Amino acid sequence: MAAVSNVSPAELGNGSIISSRGTRDDRRGVAPPRRVLMTKAHASTTRSWFATATAACTSSDRSHRPPRHPSIYARSQPHRPTTKNRTMTAPTLLNRKRVLMIPGPVEVSTAVLEQMAGPPTSHVDPNFINEFGEALEMLRTVFQCKDGQPFIVAGSGTLGWDMVAANLVEPGEAALVINTGLFGDRFGEALEAYGASVTHVRAPAIGAVPTLDQVAAALRERTYKVMTITHVDTSTGVLIDLVALARVVRTVSPNTLVIVDGVCSVGGEDLDMDAAGVDVTLTASQKALGAPPGLSVVMASQRAMATFKHRVTKPTSYYASWAKWTPIMQAYEARKPSYFATPAVPLVKALHASLKQIVARPMANRTAYHAAISDLVKRTVTAWGLRLVPQGLDLAAHTMTAVYYPPGVSGAKLLASLAAKGVTIAGGLHPQIATQYFRIGHMGITATHDEELRYVHRTLALLEAALREQGYLQDADPTTDTVVGAARVPASAPVPAPSMELRMRPKL
Repeated sequence: MAAVSNVSPAELGNGSIISSRGTRDDRRGVAPPRRVLMTKAHASTTRSWFATATAACTSSDRSHRPPRHPSIYARSQPHRPTTKNRTMTAPTLLNRKRVLMIPGPVEVSTAVLEQMAGPPTSHVDPNFINEFGEALEMLRTVFQCKDGQPFIVAGSGTLGWDMVAANLVEPGEAALVINTGLFGDRFGEALEAYGASVTHVRAPAIGAVPTLDQVAAALRERTYKVMTITHVDTSTGVLIDLVALARVVRTVSPNTLVIVDGVCSVGGEDLDMDAAGVDVTLTASQKALGAPPGLSVVMASQRAMATFKHRVTKPTSYYASWAKWTPIMQAYEARKPSYFATPAVPLVKALHASLKQIVARPMANRTAYHAAISDLVKRTVTAWGLRLVPQGLDLAAHTMTAVYYPPGVSGAKLLASLAAKGVTIAGGLHPQIATQYFRIGHMGITATHDEELRYVHRTLALLEAALREQGYLQDADPTTDTVVGAARVPASAPVPAPSMELRMRPKL
């Protein structure tokens, strides 16, 4: 992890994410919202229309219909979505009354929201074809896979499991699942549904990871077509050492394909497919890639594509078949229209907008900011005496934090209290401990731009208040704010940020 140091908001320079519209407040760099003025004539017309419409709606004579408001006849301005370096305007994100702090879906930038608010667009519109092609190209930078074949297909991250199982594993072939939580279980179920013979190497306890010796021993016992790794298991918040595991596979069973479930890691954790020797990584749009849910995103190495092309049987899925989707992806990347199934046009446009922001700076920049925010959250909650689900900080994800409830604190009441205060966090997901812990997501703009948004700081401050309501932290000083490390500091204190050479962030 990159070294961190305290950097004040003023030092961030062009790292600001605030829109250029409006006058900046020198103290916070916040653009004030634009005021909408209503003329007296329009106000009078509106009052008159409202009175008439109300009378019509309450009349017993059903022949009376509410009149149309005069404003609907006004000439409307065409929607012009933009993906320039604009980000969150003050009324849109800086003054949010409610913030979403779960491990996906996540908060997204204004540029992404604008793409989702646009008019319907044809999937063969020249502008969309170009955006789709650019999105595919940018994914190679995000996954750090120079010659990989990217796929963007309408569906959840779970569709990535189906793609792996249907295209790379033939019925009866063996698959090894490195299991650190619920999503290892489910990946195994998906493989079995397509006829794979599945073996699990499970963590010895919740919050732990299998040892490299366990994995090596399993690889020696049988020939496996694929080995799957959940980079970050969202149910436990456990981060696994991807590079070390891939090295074991290359040493013990070099013909086994390394498959990574990166749904909760791609775009937030350090992931270099080429350097690690990963064959396929799958993810989804709604987490650290910073777009709304609805897209399955997959990157396959040339070795994986060669394995697919030489399979004996046909792919065991119609919709998930790479035989169908590969020519579609290649056509869009060549800026040519093509059709198999209609793409989710607004979601692809939104992903394109987010990817432009992500690749504007080195990926090391982005992962360093996620690491810094993760460190802030984990130091804060552990200083309160709370216990993390991962059995060590070296096993804890940087995109989320999973925390056990302290004794005497009701999880249901804690979540409800935070929701009433305007912050949504997630309850537990692992079946064995679901009622015993909660999860905070801090990925995407909540991690890279907390200097301006303060979503993480707000979440920690309100979490502290919710804990106090149930009698926890009563011995702490209530006149101060968020705990960070062993000392209390004001909630307005700067977030630990990456070192100077990495700190410059793109405007969103």
